[in-house]
Amino acid sequence: MSKQSKRREALIYHAKPTPGKIKVVPTKKYATQRDLALAYSPGVAEPCLEIAKDKDNVYKYTTKGNLVAVISNGTAVLGLGNIGPEASKPVMEGKGLLFKIFADIDVFDIEVGTENVEEFIQTVKMIAPTFGGINLEDIKAPEAFEIERRLKAELDIPVMHDDQHGTAIISAAALINALEITKKKIEDAKIVISGAGAAAISCTRLYQAFGARRENIVMCDSKGVIRQDRDNLTSEKAEFATDRDIETLTDALKDADVLIGLSKADVVTPAMLLVMAPNPIVFAMANPDPEIEYQLAIDTRDDIIMATGRSDHPNQVNNVLGFPFIFRGALDVRATKINEEMKMAAVVAIAELAKEPVPEQVNIAYGETRLTFGKEYIIPKPFDPRLIVKIPPAVAKAAMESGVAKEPILNWDHYQTELEGRLGTDNKLIKLLFNRAKMHPKRVVFAEADKIEVLKAAQIVLEEGIATPILLGRRDTIIALMQEIEFDADLEIIDPKSDEEHDRKSRYAKVYWEQRKRRGVTYYSAESLMRERNYFAAMMVSEGDADALISGFSRAYPRVLKPMLEVIGMAKGATRVATTNLMMTQRGPMFLSDTAINVDPSAKDLATITTMTAQAVKMFGLDPVIAMTSYSNFGSSNNPGASKIREAVSFLHKQYPNLIVDGEVQTDFALNNELLQEKFPFSKLAGKKVNTLIFPNLDAANITYKLLKTLNNAESIGPIMLGMRKPVHILQLGSSVDEIVNMTAIAVVDAQQKRKR
Repeated sequence: MSKQSKRREALIYHAKPTPGKIKVVPTKKYATQRDLALAYSPGVAEPCLEIAKDKDNVYKYTTKGNLVAVISNGTAVLGLGNIGPEASKPVMEGKGLLFKIFADIDVFDIEVGTENVEEFIQTVKMIAPTFGGINLEDIKAPEAFEIERRLKAELDIPVMHDDQHGTAIISAAALINALEITKKKIEDAKIVISGAGAAAISCTRLYQAFGARRENIVMCDSKGVIRQDRDNLTSEKAEFATDRDIETLTDALKDADVLIGLSKADVVTPAMLLVMAPNPIVFAMANPDPEIEYQLAIDTRDDIIMATGRSDHPNQVNNVLGFPFIFRGALDVRATKINEEMKMAAVVAIAELAKEPVPEQVNIAYGETRLTFGKEYIIPKPFDPRLIVKIPPAVAKAAMESGVAKEPILNWDHYQTELEGRLGTDNKLIKLLFNRAKMHPKRVVFAEADKIEVLKAAQIVLEEGIATPILLGRRDTIIALMQEIEFDADLEIIDPKSDEEHDRKSRYAKVYWEQRKRRGVTYYSAESLMRERNYFAAMMVSEGDADALISGFSRAYPRVLKPMLEVIGMAKGATRVATTNLMMTQRGPMFLSDTAINVDPSAKDLATITTMTAQAVKMFGLDPVIAMTSYSNFGSSNNPGASKIREAVSFLHKQYPNLIVDGEVQTDFALNNELLQEKFPFSKLAGKKVNTLIFPNLDAANITYKLLKTLNNAESIGPIMLGMRKPVHILQLGSSVDEIVNMTAIAVVDAQQKRKR
């Protein structure tokens, strides 16, 4: 993609369909006059009076307790510098998005139009009654130090400048683990800091809190080593000035155990690494390009432990591991501040989490057989679902023990359940899916690449590194559309109707005829069928000329399914093919089957569909908890529709006793655990969170998933084909670009799985 095209895509993302990335959503009913009378006048007067009696009631009757302000004056925005408050707003909205998707914290972003420290402090103090916490962001040093110090002292809510403390907390956790692996003690480690900004100062202070000795630390800025005999040092730099007779970063690194990079790209050379002590620890955290490139560093020293800020290498030091969960814990006990004890508790929790067995969902998402604590895994992955249940409790306990918690947690089991419930509010599973696909991209045939939506999806897929597209369709149309959307890539373009593909069509026709000649197919008809894109594309996959296939955008599902069944056929041992849709709902991911193929499956068919769906759920690293749905509950009706569900469940209980499945059960009972536990405590589903629904027929499944998708804006991935010999996936008619991209990621992961088998 050209630079201009990337720029346009970024601008469109932020502008369409609604400007910005976050919005306010009502949390109460507002449909009737009664609702409005309670929401505003006269009903709103009652909570106002209660808060007037006791200010702490504001946490009971308003959003304050779950609302954080992300505040900046735009003086140090990413790598862009001092670009001003208005220009910083997209970044602050993005920070708000991360708060929401990782920790279910609501955010107002506030951009303050002043560079005067006193004016900034007074502005924040005046608006502080609105918020439960303050996240300071992208404020230049040294002003950032004074602003945070004053606000922490003068406000009674948590205040944290994430640029300083976020990197410090995550890198400290990584450092503790790296030192353990290398069998070095932090109090003995010789540490060099490249960079002397807010993050570098905060990191060094935190390392000292964990035992690093001042005499073992050397800090460097753009002028070289910060020495005590240098003039005009800020108080922060003077705090770490050395009396050693050294001048350069190279001098400082001689026999050093640790290098912490918080400066700029390429300031560290291989020669510098070679003078470090055995088993050096190097955290090159300049973004987007580190102080020394990851591969160059590990090629230079095979004994190195290396971390960067990048997601495409092991050991990513990413602030998102910290700030959402630290604020979550602070808010949940109504902490008056985020103190050193709370930050240190977060460090320990993150470090310890890396030593625990990694959930299969995380292994799968990152394409690992088994992530284990070691040189290439010293801190958890950003999308590890355990972060929200490990870090907030540690922070909350530290707040309580240090005396800054105004509302201590009494029931920790209940609190953990509460935190687990917050996991269902985001689409992290899609990110995990994409990560997994990128680990081993495959060749995917787009059978309708002469449709602009399909071509746009192919463009995204290529740029994201998910797959290598093969474009099928009218060549002249595809080329014209590629020029229109600035899709400049050297890809294979195939027009099955053109004479250029004569040899390949003849080869495919012969194979197809050999397969189908005793089913009424003549060689002539086989040749004719190879001019049709879906037969041609299916043969490409069948013959190994492509790894997977996406089709169905402009044709009815049954028309596309027929050539797939004829050419590809069912997997070995499969007796049915079926589909499942993954719906990203507010309660978390839900799998719905069968949404596209089996019109009125028998009890035996339903059992088969259930086991295939369970395998698909496991492919995402989730444990299937399956409800077999009906209009009746556990024998309340003898209608054949309900009876076949009971028969299927009975079969599954006997043949697959370890599979968590039950029914027949009405959908509201399946999804409401309290209701199910109360009325049907004997059920295998009691006390468990259902993530899979099997429907009695195609009508019920298809209607349900489309209703969820349309009315609730639930993101849908599917229909995902189950039971096919090769990875072929058929879109619903008129799928969106995003849906096509998601399905392509599924196709790639499916191809990865089938290749393993």
